[in-house]
Amino acid sequence: MARTNPMTFLQQVRQEASKVTWPGRNEVLVSTLMVLVLVAFASIFFLVADQVISWLVSLMLSIR
Repeated sequence: MARTNPMTFLQQVRQEASKVTWPGRNEVLVSTLMVLVLVAFASIFFLVADQVISWLVSLMLSIR
């Protein structure tokens, strides 16, 4: 493995960092809202699924 000069490495890092494109404020806002909405839907889904499974298990265990 070839060793890289620290100065050359820092120049390469700066060069690559200049290629990074950061998302705009609107894109970040839309993405954040989408994540929050999907988290809310997933939470409600798993709450309902857990309640149904709990009800079914208690129904099965109460039958003798």
